[in-house]
Amino acid sequence: MKPVLVLDVVGLTARQIGERTPHLVALARRGAVSPMDAVLPAVTLSAQATLLTGRLPAEHGAVGNGWYARELGEVALWRQSNALVAGEKLYERARARDPRCTVAKLFWWWNLGARVDWSLTPRPFYPADGRKIPEIYGTPRPSAQAPGFDDEVQRALGPFPFFDFWGPRAGLASSRWIAAAARYTLETKRPTLTLVYLPHLDYDHQRFGPTAPSSLGALTEVDALVGELVAAADAQGAETLVVSEYGLEPVDRPVHVNRALREAGLLAVRDTPVGEVLDPFASRAFAVSDHQVAHVYVNDAAATGATRAVLERLAGVAQVLDAAGQRAHGLAHPRAGELVCVAARGAWFTYYYWLDDARAPDFAPTVDIHRKPGYDPCELFVDPALRAPRLRVALRLAQKKLGLRYLMDVIPLDATLVRGSHGRLPDDARDGPVFLSSTPFERCGGAPTGSRVDPCSFPERVLALLERP
Repeated sequence: MKPVLVLDVVGLTARQIGERTPHLVALARRGAVSPMDAVLPAVTLSAQATLLTGRLPAEHGAVGNGWYARELGEVALWRQSNALVAGEKLYERARARDPRCTVAKLFWWWNLGARVDWSLTPRPFYPADGRKIPEIYGTPRPSAQAPGFDDEVQRALGPFPFFDFWGPRAGLASSRWIAAAARYTLETKRPTLTLVYLPHLDYDHQRFGPTAPSSLGALTEVDALVGELVAAADAQGAETLVVSEYGLEPVDRPVHVNRALREAGLLAVRDTPVGEVLDPFASRAFAVSDHQVAHVYVNDAAATGATRAVLERLAGVAQVLDAAGQRAHGLAHPRAGELVCVAARGAWFTYYYWLDDARAPDFAPTVDIHRKPGYDPCELFVDPALRAPRLRVALRLAQKKLGLRYLMDVIPLDATLVRGSHGRLPDDARDGPVFLSSTPFERCGGAPTGSRVDPCSFPERVLALLERP
């Protein structure tokens, strides 16, 4: 098989490829470029599952970056088990065609338990005393004969900059490290198929909007990383594909779905010593908000009509999809909510369910992607209302070093700070995902249908490149 490098440049759109991205322009000129249709919801875990399986969420089951696990009574966000995605994965199909095919999966999601030869993914330690220790997880695992792949790469490159991957410090350093890990893997392991995730555009696009000066600068920064990786692939005789999962749009209207449901008497909370927490067992309806899409779980069928009425009256909600609407969008799956809200242009959905910030739960002003029952882009900011934020951070770090319990409570509860989001289908295909290839379309699965690449065709396109003579 011919080696192939696949770069997932999160947030990249066809409209953004131009004078600020000379390496992407050069790649398109030597091969092919086209907008790619978005998956609903246009979020990381759903989109990546579709790219890996060639199926829509109704089949592979990744209905968002998380969902309500009804049998557990818990909201589960950002889970990584490969077994949560139904369907044969791209690399499994490649191996079935040629057992000699080797695969590296670097920071793509659904990594734990994936049947690949080398993998790296974020995986912190959570000690019993409540701390979080940043770390990554890799395969192969350590043995008596060799260190684990994660240890090997970190010995070569230094520790992964975990706090630059998510949170207020998130920025170029994490993507630069991942790109270096990809080059190391290409040079030392020579995989047949290498999947690499570069998150850089996501950060300032959400903080300030996709057309802000810092966001435009991020385009040039990630383009430079792409140029380095294309050169490394060329040196190995590999073809390169660049894809994205979604495009981001400017937003200025946070929509508090859960607060509306609570005010209507449909959502219940439990009052605890550390603030109010969502009570899914007592709630007749509540939402798991995920950027511009919200799965609304209706525990009491008799409340479906009232729930829908609340949602349809809520400013910033463009669509409320029932079972039929979900089927039309390839989203009908048992994990999906009984109703699914899609935001209007310029709007996005918060997870907030409390009515008074004084009763917000203790995890609200922290970076806590697993405890919050919905996505929180405010984790990209330090609260501007803090008089001395650096002093607050220094104090919390001192408490950590002394072994004291602490909360890194520096995240704002002001959703109006967020200026970019994604999740809804783009109004213009040029503002959605993109597909680039180092070789013409006729060599990677054929011309797009109706001028746009179908994301479900992605596995076949990669396989076509792998099987090129």
